[in-house]
Amino acid sequence: MSKVHLIVDGAIAELRLDNPSKLNALTVPMLEALDAHCVALERDPSVGAVIVAAEGDRAFCAGADINAWSELPPAQFARHWVRDGHRIFDRLARLSIPTVAAVSGHAFGGGLELAAACDIRVMAPGATLALPEAGVGIVPGWSGTQRLARLLPEPVLKEMALFGRRLTADRALALGFVAEVADDVGAAARAIAAGTGEASPQAAEIAKYMIHGAVGEDRGAMIEALGGGMIAASADKAEGVSAFRAKRKPKFRGR
Repeated sequence: MSKVHLIVDGAIAELRLDNPSKLNALTVPMLEALDAHCVALERDPSVGAVIVAAEGDRAFCAGADINAWSELPPAQFARHWVRDGHRIFDRLARLSIPTVAAVSGHAFGGGLELAAACDIRVMAPGATLALPEAGVGIVPGWSGTQRLARLLPEPVLKEMALFGRRLTADRALALGFVAEVADDVGAAARAIAAGTGEASPQAAEIAKYMIHGAVGEDRGAMIEALGGGMIAASADKAEGVSAFRAKRKPKFRGR
């Protein structure tokens, strides 16, 4: 049974980690399930927003399960564990649908990187954020030194990655890393996600592409997605396809 569930309730979907006995630590099957769910969400036009949440209130996600990677040979660790995880988190970050992380407990390592892959975050008052990788002899591998460098000031990120300091909810709010600190993060995240129901889905999608292009989140793909959307709606595209099917020369009109 998958330990990452996809629950769709009307226009709001929820990706829920369900491994509380291990503080929702991520395993290979969980990463694969997250990947598959993101593919399904991208193809579901009925979903207007996605909440990423977790079972239990002790930990949103304690990071990667050490048993899943500790015995991997160096080449497999780099080629598969790091790159596959990075690819999956990138897929979440680049969903065309707005995403909200409901951080109900501590988010460490890969758990923090998972929250960072969402568009915005809501955090419980007693939760903390950390990058403890150096304490077990490794470095962040799923965008902890890349995406987080765009979301947090450099000195703060260094505090966490180099010195092992934790970031409290209040400080994360002051830094703009979280949108809200709330006792009931699920309700807060759902209230935020519900706002997409009043917005044009296409406008929200394009705005997300534009912002991602500006901050460097897969800039090349974002630019081509915007250009592709513009040309796909043109009369010239319709004429080109029609001419190809009719095996005739197209008569483009520039519109």
